[in-house]
Amino acid sequence: MTHKAGFVNIIGNPNVGKSTLMNLMVGERISIITSKSQTTRHRIMGIVNADDYQIVYSDTPGMIKPNYKLQESMMKFAHSAFEDADILVYVTDVHEKRDKNIEIINKISHIAIPVIVVVNKIDLTDQESLALIVEAWNNLLPNAEILPVSALHKFNHNVLLNKIISLLPESPPLFEKDQLTDKPMRFFVSEIIREKILLYYEKEIPYSVEIEIEQYKDEAKIVRISAVIYVMRDSQKGILIGHQGSGLKRVGTEARKDIEAFLGKKVFIEIFVKVRKDWRDNENMLKNFGYEV
Repeated sequence: MTHKAGFVNIIGNPNVGKSTLMNLMVGERISIITSKSQTTRHRIMGIVNADDYQIVYSDTPGMIKPNYKLQESMMKFAHSAFEDADILVYVTDVHEKRDKNIEIINKISHIAIPVIVVVNKIDLTDQESLALIVEAWNNLLPNAEILPVSALHKFNHNVLLNKIISLLPESPPLFEKDQLTDKPMRFFVSEIIREKILLYYEKEIPYSVEIEIEQYKDEAKIVRISAVIYVMRDSQKGILIGHQGSGLKRVGTEARKDIEAFLGKKVFIEIFVKVRKDWRDNENMLKNFGYEV
């Protein structure tokens, strides 16, 4: 039996639903999801295995113009998706202007690999408007496949899956058949904590924090975790901790619930907050956090 395998890299602008689509296609909660832009900071792989194929999906940060070294690293992750993709999935939605990032569209139009344009959030429009959107994308990228989907409502994702399988190159598996991702468990724990900060705090706080897992001890009946939230200013530390520690307690409680669901095991977690001024531009700290600088 012929085996197929390949890298299916997902790119697009912020807030079009890349991470929701990624999680849907992988069937697991690989990427954190919030309504805020720049939720995804790393390139995250999710691996789908069947007897005759292996799909290695990559979720990437939304395309932005970087203002500091952290964002420069995020854009390196995003642009690396062009370098090793066997299939490129460009995610847009029914409201996004097609010339929002015309440089990326021009780059896509000149690549030799198969391209699928996923028009997401079709539940937010009508058939007539959708037909015009699909036609416009066909005119803009005539060599691409245009597929309307609703990742949130799980509509048309099977059509997308079948199209991806048909375009996969013949290849032996690229990873072990029981492997789900390329990231360690510590990474997902830190991302769950960061997701809670994105959900519960406004303005600059979510964009000024990074999480470090100092201890991850997997015991027989419980996982013990010690985490540090780094912020850039003392004022941010105070806001994050909240009155009598109420803010930090909420983050810890909600993160623990999700980590327990993710691991299928009891979790004890303690979280500390430290100030590291300008960590977003500190190359050594960014390297320690797993960013490319």
